Amino acid sequence: MGSKSVVDMIEAASGVHFSGLHVNGHMNGLEPRAVKDTTSASEYIQRQPFVIGVAGGAASGKTTVCDMIIQQLHDQRVVLINLDSFYHNLTEEELARVHEYNFDHPDAFDTEHLLSCMEKLRQGQSVDIPKYDFKTYRSSVFRRVNPTDVIILEGILLFHDPRVRKLMNMKIFVCTDADVRLARRIKRDTVENGRDIGTVLDQYSKFVKPAFDDFILPTKKYADIIIPRGGDNHVAIDLIVQHICTKLGQHDLCKIYPNLYVIHSTFQIRGMHTLIRDSQTTKHDFVFYSDRLIRLVVEHGLGHLPFTEKQVITPTGCVYSGVDFCKRLCGVSVIRSGESMENALRACCKGIKIGKILIHREGDNGQQLVYEKLPNDISERHVLLLDPILGTGNSAVEAINLLISKGVPEGNIIFLNLISAPQGVHVVCKKFPRIKIVTSEIDNGLNEEFRVIPGMGEFGDRYFGTDDD
Repeated sequence: MGSKSVVDMIEAASGVHFSGLHVNGHMNGLEPRAVKDTTSASEYIQRQPFVIGVAGGAASGKTTVCDMIIQQLHDQRVVLINLDSFYHNLTEEELARVHEYNFDHPDAFDTEHLLSCMEKLRQGQSVDIPKYDFKTYRSSVFRRVNPTDVIILEGILLFHDPRVRKLMNMKIFVCTDADVRLARRIKRDTVENGRDIGTVLDQYSKFVKPAFDDFILPTKKYADIIIPRGGDNHVAIDLIVQHICTKLGQHDLCKIYPNLYVIHSTFQIRGMHTLIRDSQTTKHDFVFYSDRLIRLVVEHGLGHLPFTEKQVITPTGCVYSGVDFCKRLCGVSVIRSGESMENALRACCKGIKIGKILIHREGDNGQQLVYEKLPNDISERHVLLLDPILGTGNSAVEAINLLISKGVPEGNIIFLNLISAPQGVHVVCKKFPRIKIVTSEIDNGLNEEFRVIPGMGEFGDRYFGTDDD
């Protein structure tokens, strides 16, 4: 079991409990979403946030589970949205009979407002989320929520409406003993909300328990993951967080093409992208931060090469079981932007041979090979193909065709670049399903001039200082 990934363990847990984790066989919210084969930037669907739904009975520990997930996802932008924020404002008549109002019924929530807010967030727009006051039973203030990487929805009836369930990539149900939930509810409502204990117990027997049996518990069947004991189940939460991180590290296109690898994004990587994409960045800073990103891409690409096991003796006299690097390796840069990646490759692989290919672009689709100088034994080597920008994919196809014509097996080619357009990814991955593409970010698409957007301009001109400025 130690050799399996967390994802393998989770998906293999169909129908059984594993360390407090229960996963249905079909993993409803985690099915790969189809991405349309696009040919223009306007047709490409913008990457949407990863939505996690956390449901369960009142006082089951849902908020604690959410807080623990947020704490562990420290490298991601995460926002928590509570279903309680979307209670209907009570009318004067309902306020007069508030003790008879059922807050645990699906009709108590303004689901349409929740759906509207979620749609805006999925489209990259900011929204104002209401803050419900349980003393006045009204939403008097709002909080601004900006577009983010991860949205966690939390609420007792979160899985009741199929339209809300459809929004979620992962659905978690927190399962806690009824007596524990009642004890927590009494403490919360008397201390935090200032209610009388008699009123709390009366409301529990009249509304809370029947609603749990009729509306909340039946939605447990929709959960992808069931967490017994709530926040006390650290093993389950750790596994969930690891699984979420794996999913967050995948672009939607990675779910279509298993040979596409996008390096895991962190604030450091996004910060470097911000600098090199900024049109006001100086040449010195552009080169410095481009080199840093290129080094990361090269290191990641080297990780996909074959290896052999090797044992060595350490200075302490102990045996260390490790691996030996691939020896038969070379780089090939696509002139001239690809030459910017050569230094990083040389820094990682001492004495590596590097070939060159020059392709002349004729219009938008025509490519003409002008020059090539490759190692004589390239057919016996693994090849790292270097080009910082994957746009239409036409130049990449021409370069890969040349390598294959020289006897290089398709599976021995790893294509390294900084940014990729979805259109180029489609072209290369469909034509060459056995090569690997390693990139640091996938952009939105191509504009009318077939330039990557948002992109970073003419990379070669900015890197080598030959731009107009």
